[in-house]
Amino acid sequence: MAWANGLVNTLKDPSTHIISSSTAVVIRDKYAKSKHHYLVMPFDDIPSIFNLTRHHLPLLQEMYLLALNVIEVKGQQTDNFLIGFHNQPSMQRLHLHVISKDFVSDCLKTKKHWNSFNTALFLNYEDLIAQLEHNDKVKRLDNDIIKELSNTDLKCNQCSYIGKNMPNLKQHLLEHYEKHTKVDG
Repeated sequence: MAWANGLVNTLKDPSTHIISSSTAVVIRDKYAKSKHHYLVMPFDDIPSIFNLTRHHLPLLQEMYLLALNVIEVKGQQTDNFLIGFHNQPSMQRLHLHVISKDFVSDCLKTKKHWNSFNTALFLNYEDLIAQLEHNDKVKRLDNDIIKELSNTDLKCNQCSYIGKNMPNLKQHLLEHYEKHTKVDG
């Protein structure tokens, strides 16, 4: 699973850094699932959310501030973004997703991709912080729950529409995006 270590290689390449601090860096996701999809990664070698404790709260706060900063730098509005972590990480190295809610992307291809951001498989930043403050760790989801969430219907994140398949949902999401763009533009 060499691809699982891809983030570490990107972290080492300064030309990929959009914003950085002394503790973390923001990069564009190479396989962006939305018009705006960024990752905030610490320089510290933390494998995943399951290695976090209360001790990491200042680092996570810095990562969150960088997330807000990249949204501002890109001229976007915070309420149009999800900021959080996958509850079932597939890549090695802790990373905070900063992703626009449009989900218009050629890289958004599977039900797994969709559900990883639009169900409880995505752990919002605030919820992760609450778990660390109360339990000093992030609780793993039960395998049955992961399976159930992975198979959740393709429900639009902006209305009550349910897609029959990914191409159907993607067309619907594009219509939302185009309608929103016309209103704002």
